[in-house]
Amino acid sequence: MTISQRPPTLPDDEEKHGDDSAHHDERDPALEPSITEGSLDDSTPEQDHRLGDRRKGEQPKSIKKFLNVLGPGLITGASDDDPSGVGTYSTAGAATGYRYLWTAIITYPLQAAIQGMCARIGQVSGKGLAATIKQHYPKGVLYPIVILLIAANTFNVGADLAAIAAGINLLVPIPILVLIPPIAVGLVLLQVFAKYQMINRIFKWLCLALLAYIATAFVSHANLVDVAKGTFIPKLPRTKDDINLMIAILGTTISPYLFFWQAGQEIEEQKAEGKTTVAERQGASRTEVANRKLDVNLGMLASNLVMYFIILTTAATLHAHGKTDVSSAADAASALQPLVGSFGKVLFAVGIIGAGLLAIPVLTGSTGYTVSEAFGWRHGLDEKVTRAKGFYGIIIASTLVGMLFNFFGLDPIKALVYSAVINGVTSPPLLLLIVMLANRRSVMGKFTNRPWSNIFGWAAVVLMSIATVAYFVTLFI
Repeated sequence: MTISQRPPTLPDDEEKHGDDSAHHDERDPALEPSITEGSLDDSTPEQDHRLGDRRKGEQPKSIKKFLNVLGPGLITGASDDDPSGVGTYSTAGAATGYRYLWTAIITYPLQAAIQGMCARIGQVSGKGLAATIKQHYPKGVLYPIVILLIAANTFNVGADLAAIAAGINLLVPIPILVLIPPIAVGLVLLQVFAKYQMINRIFKWLCLALLAYIATAFVSHANLVDVAKGTFIPKLPRTKDDINLMIAILGTTISPYLFFWQAGQEIEEQKAEGKTTVAERQGASRTEVANRKLDVNLGMLASNLVMYFIILTTAATLHAHGKTDVSSAADAASALQPLVGSFGKVLFAVGIIGAGLLAIPVLTGSTGYTVSEAFGWRHGLDEKVTRAKGFYGIIIASTLVGMLFNFFGLDPIKALVYSAVINGVTSPPLLLLIVMLANRRSVMGKFTNRPWSNIFGWAAVVLMSIATVAYFVTLFI
């Protein structure tokens, strides 16, 4: 699909603001019954033949329609399983076995609720998350979040670039430091010169790489009784290391960069439909909101399933054979080979590469959206570089600085620790703002939170606050 040429967009400061635009649900004529009079029992052979033809064509159209619904939510969920997340989940499985499988069940509704709020905020307000926060809260609330997000994302980019290179190195004996620059440059060129719809299609295909982690689990010969216990019988942390591991799981699953990316992608989707001003984007139909809810729920389900199977695989292989000191996704892939064969190693490596190639543009893109919205710059992946210099400048700088970390001797594992700490500080206040915005009628109109969204949203606020406090307490005890 190509995007037809549209009038140039204006920065948020210059765009027109207006009342919520009206949207009307439209029924797809292709899905309407082909026989309007009589019953099937009374139909003629000719009518039966025509009805059969219509039904044959209906299923592919329904599948295509469903696939078209999948987009920002699926991509956001897949990007959550970046190499740093894979490393965390692998560490959990290797160090504690099946003990923390249950966390994938607990984090799913919390993650889905928060990402659903971010999607609705973007859909209904016509603005990204940072721009909406800026409009409704003092700048002193937003700017510290922006600074912390830049730091956390940049550390994460550096670690993920190293992980992609390490994944390739597992398959092809090319030095990791030699691989990092071309990977970084290639990802920058993709974001700068490719149109949004092309990027969206590429990202959807990259999501398939995460299936490698699920496939690996089926060659790991897991103990099903232990799996069931770890899944349905929660076990709380007992030691300082257990507490830190639990905090790491929560922090890498419910991450601030995902919130900004989700809302930003809603704006990109609307711009692709020709809605170039805030006034045109404000408001949403119930069908649009329902479609995105389905997309987000499936994306977060996929994310947590991958998390679950990574913990399961490493528990069944590494932990079961006494290898508990895994510290990265690449370490996990290397350690799997003698236990599940070269096939398992290749699958795990492919997952690392695909997840990293998806996650880095999401990290740098979320940084670009956040900074641009905070300062009123023109932004968007369909904008020309000359018209959105600040937006693309942030993306380029974030990628290159992350790349340079690897040449200045910064340990990728330490980079992830720094990122986790910063995300831990940022998450609770940001989650609080998101839940509050999603309940404001001045922002959401008729699409304010429903009871279950509030229950899971506030649960996420409380849980991440406790986790952050616990992390800092463990530093001194």
